[in-house]
Amino acid sequence: MEAIDHLDLVVTSLQRSLSFYRALLEPLGYVHVGEIEGERGERVIYLSRHGGGGSVSLRECQSEAHPTPYDRYAVGIHHIAFAASSRARVDELGARLREQGAEIESGPLEYEYTPGYYAVFLHDPDGIKLEIVHRPGERDLMRRVQELEARLEQVLPVDTGATAPSPEQQYRSSRSSGP
Repeated sequence: MEAIDHLDLVVTSLQRSLSFYRALLEPLGYVHVGEIEGERGERVIYLSRHGGGGSVSLRECQSEAHPTPYDRYAVGIHHIAFAASSRARVDELGARLREQGAEIESGPLEYEYTPGYYAVFLHDPDGIKLEIVHRPGERDLMRRVQELEARLEQVLPVDTGATAPSPEQQYRSSRSSGP
């Protein structure tokens, strides 16, 4: 399954929210800004990641059907989580957003959801709950383990119980076999 392509948010003030989301998302790689006309003729601003990989768009509300601040326990979105490349990035963004007056709910700190889960929770100008999260690269580690296991299977005879050659033996073998 592919990642989410884009997420459209309806906000009470396009200018206020655009300023907020640019400050939030640019450090996470959402560096391109584009504009389109929505289906009702409204202005829609997209903040997109470099090289694709998703975008967030903002458009001003045209209805008063839901109260603000946003009630995350009503039907709709509870919160939106954005991935950060490191714990340091979470800390940096948490501090920057706090300095800019963002409403920080909690963090940055490590939560017990999964091992190493490190996040800051905050609210946008309309009360939509947001999260900046870093998770250790478990998928990357598992992929590397699988690659190494496959490599060992190629090097070791399956039924003989032989041990893996030392790095020095591998080096000598590669030097003697030639191109």
